[in-house]
Amino acid sequence: MSRDLLPGVTGVLVLANGTVLQGIGVGAVGETVGEVCFNTAMTGYQEILTDPSYMAQIVAFTFPHIGNVGTNVMDIEQMSGSAETAARGAIFRDLPTPPASWRSDIDLPTWMARRGVIGLCGIDTRALTRTIREHGMPHGVIAHSPDGQFDLDALTRRAKAWAGLEGLDLAKDASCLQPFVYDEGLWSWPEGYAEPASTPKYEVVVVDYGVKRNILRALTSVGARVTVVPADTSAEAILARNPDGVLLSNGPGDPAATGIYSVPEIKKLVDSGKPVFGICLGHQMLALALGASTVKMDQGHHGANHPVKDLTTGKVEIVSMNHGFTVDRATLPEALTETHVSLFDGTNAGLALKNRPVFSIQHHPEASPGPTDSLYLFERFAGLMDAAK
Repeated sequence: MSRDLLPGVTGVLVLANGTVLQGIGVGAVGETVGEVCFNTAMTGYQEILTDPSYMAQIVAFTFPHIGNVGTNVMDIEQMSGSAETAARGAIFRDLPTPPASWRSDIDLPTWMARRGVIGLCGIDTRALTRTIREHGMPHGVIAHSPDGQFDLDALTRRAKAWAGLEGLDLAKDASCLQPFVYDEGLWSWPEGYAEPASTPKYEVVVVDYGVKRNILRALTSVGARVTVVPADTSAEAILARNPDGVLLSNGPGDPAATGIYSVPEIKKLVDSGKPVFGICLGHQMLALALGASTVKMDQGHHGANHPVKDLTTGKVEIVSMNHGFTVDRATLPEALTETHVSLFDGTNAGLALKNRPVFSIQHHPEASPGPTDSLYLFERFAGLMDAAK
């Protein structure tokens, strides 16, 4: 009950084991349940909070100073504007700072309130991170009440009752409802976002499991005309568009659950001989389609400072990652070649199908922590489409 809380507390995080973290609420008022993970990135908080791959998750930022560049309409990654298809909550050590950037439209707390994202600050994020590292990502309820009134017993019961992400298909909810063409390129100073090529070199269909805008921009920037289709689109409908290549996008949830309807279609796309490129969730479902298995991770990978080695070139790149499931290396069939590996824990980070123009990666090549270490993967995809032509 509220009498158990310290004076001035307006926000709490209640974990399924009964742990209560007390702080100051920011952003939207209310409560929501989700899986609590930590993100080690020092920048890009708006990208993180609008990445559909964080759907049904509460993100704790390990970097203490969040909010210094504010927010703007250009840096939203999800195609829809609702927080329902992105991160449910955010946790900060310090109160978000006022913005100091010419690109800022509004400050972070106001932006969160408008989007319906519940925030909590003033807690020991190092202790929370250590808990996640030692015991895995817990289920929790984040709540913000300006009057400081919380029913802690009820919040604990809600956290305990939540089933979690395993077996949960979220891609359909994060996906678009109907096909559309995306025509914006990558951003560069001082021009802004690039215009698409007047005569596209490639026709690419993107299967939208929760795609990020910058993936679409990266495709446009290598000369593609990009058509985005819903997650449950059949292979026949995709191939009827006669694409030069197909991209399987990132997205939230359990790949095995989404794979129930997607894996049969992915198998047909592979069998068609068209170049196929999978990213994040798309990587995992491609692996499922080709005979491998996926497993839930204890901590997941969430950050913009992850070292990944490209085994085909020997180079190490610094990448952005966001995934709580991984491809089980022990289940890789003979037909698959491992192309990338995480240097943090040795987990799989990339695959290629032998004798077919099909490959995938676990990290996000459209993000810019390196800052452009992984953009070559879009060129690699374009090269496969050139060869197929």
